[in-house]
Amino acid sequence: MKKRREHHEYDETDTTAWIDPKQRLSLKQLGFKLPPTPPTQVLSIRLPTFLLNQLRAKASAIDIPYQALIKMLLARSVHHKSFSGA
Repeated sequence: MKKRREHHEYDETDTTAWIDPKQRLSLKQLGFKLPPTPPTQVLSIRLPTFLLNQLRAKASAIDIPYQALIKMLLARSVHHKSFSGA
């Protein structure tokens, strides 16, 4: 019950005077911890049917999931020396 009263009193108090805008604090200093970035993210992409079928056939021929083949091809393309992207 005491905690509830303390929370209510805090919520009712104007705390803006407690903040010094000249002293910036990091999230860590404030006690906040951001969730870790996931190692993978979901991507939705539309591919021409014939291209997707070719990827599936190629993946099947080398006995790997087609999504894994797509990731491998993208990684090779990005890391290839002649890649002239941004």
